[in-house]
Amino acid sequence: MEILSNSVIALSIIPILPFFLIYFISIALKKEKKKSILVAMDVTTLFLLLSVSALFNNIFQSTFGFYLILLIVLIAAGLIGGAQNRLKGQVDGKRLLRAVWRLSFLFMSFGYLVFMFVGLIKYISQAV
Repeated sequence: MEILSNSVIALSIIPILPFFLIYFISIALKKEKKKSILVAMDVTTLFLLLSVSALFNNIFQSTFGFYLILLIVLIAAGLIGGAQNRLKGQVDGKRLLRAVWRLSFLFMSFGYLVFMFVGLIKYISQAV
């Protein structure tokens, strides 16, 4: 169990590693690049969620990072679900979940880069 825990922590520190790992495994199994990228994005989103929330907590000395990201994801789901309801008259739960999850990947990737840069600047400024 400790090996699993340490593996999740290590993959959360650098979330691009699980992306490439899943991508290459999926390419080897499915031979489809587009689906392999989508599967890698879906799996990496979980690691990005953990990583971005930890970076947020570290930078802002908070314990609210995970809950803030969860709140933003839920608001996005509500907005996308409302748009689906207005356009089509019904909400397709599977498409809604997929859209929110993939948008989360996009925004958390950006957030990871920003928070890594800010955290690095903060660390360097405290060390000097």
